[in-house]
Amino acid sequence: MSAKKSGKSASQKAITFLLILQTILIGVNAENRLQQGDSAIEVLMWMINQCIPVLKQARSLQEKQKKSLLPTHRRSEEQ
Repeated sequence: MSAKKSGKSASQKAITFLLILQTILIGVNAENRLQQGDSAIEVLMWMINQCIPVLKQARSLQEKQKKSLLPTHRRSEEQ
């Protein structure tokens, strides 16, 4: 059972790392846009639009994790 638990932990860490990397890349791209002459408000709006899918992904993963932790009888009740 502990092998399964550590496997989940490793995949969660990998997903977390990828979400953080995606967010960092959005920031780098925003910096580039500012240097190219885009206004700060345009870049801020662009960043918000780029971050929304990242936040949705994080929430979806969180909900999947929460459901996987529920006892089997509770999962069938919620569906």
